Amino acid sequence: MSDMTVNHVLSIKDLTVFRGAAKILDRVTLTLGQGETMALVGESGAGKSTIATAIMRLLENARVSGSATLVGEGDLLTLSERKMVKLRGRRLSMIFQDAGTALNPSYTVGRQLSTTLQRIHGLSKADAREQAVALFASVGINDPEGRMSAFPHQLSGGMQQRVMVAIALAGSPDLLLADEPTSALDVTIQAQIVRLILQLTRERGASCVFVLHDLALASQACDRIAVLYAGQVVESGPARDVLERHRHPYTKQLKSCVLEIGTKDLPVPEGTVPSHGQMPNGCRFCTRCPRAVTRCADEAPPLVPAQQTATGSLDHHIACWNPE
Repeated sequence: MSDMTVNHVLSIKDLTVFRGAAKILDRVTLTLGQGETMALVGESGAGKSTIATAIMRLLENARVSGSATLVGEGDLLTLSERKMVKLRGRRLSMIFQDAGTALNPSYTVGRQLSTTLQRIHGLSKADAREQAVALFASVGINDPEGRMSAFPHQLSGGMQQRVMVAIALAGSPDLLLADEPTSALDVTIQAQIVRLILQLTRERGASCVFVLHDLALASQACDRIAVLYAGQVVESGPARDVLERHRHPYTKQLKSCVLEIGTKDLPVPEGTVPSHGQMPNGCRFCTRCPRAVTRCADEAPPLVPAQQTATGSLDHHIACWNPE
């Protein structure tokens, strides 16, 4: 999709995050359209979860600059905490990595969802309970009435994550942030949870940002992909363009690590991600890049449109001085 035809729900520009002297995110720029699903992919430490928590204003002990504009609300990074409290759960919501940790062990899951419904919608206790049971049923929890009295530790990991999905969607948010929502689950349950989140957000016309390690899962689930390396966006665009017509050397290396039928050997990317104290001034991938030139270490490449692809997409961007 072209930027000229998409109504952006979220526009992130030059999002930069410091923890002490370490620059965790470096000028991240992304846009998300109405009803679109985007995957943030990359190695551990790439900054994917930091983007999500920065949008929710849940970062602690960090300096944040740039902007993250939610349609109809303005820049989330400059709103008062009082305003953000009103927006969380209503306009934007988040599913955290580990449901077992995110859920309060002292309260039943039914009470945790009902309380959320009462806070957001001002419902009576009885009406909130009725809607909670219906929400549990909609996310595939068997015996939803009986599960209302269960504590988190009495549920499987998959059921706990379904509870988290129900809580996140209780306010019918316009934007859902799913931070590695399947990382603690087995492969079969992972696919079920991702399909569930996609189905429910699309039914509501909501937009969704998935934080993922799995490029194959991202390609199956999401409309758009943004590839991050050491806090920088190196390539972004429609999922098909990024996967099949990638231009950045790091995206190529990521894709080469995906196991496909008939693959005999998986090439191992050389080198490691530099520490924050040893990041080059320019492209952070240049220390591992087989196509690096002198300019790469000294000057950070801007995120610019790639050459027009065969599909006619103009929304494919790369940050590279010497692309594929």
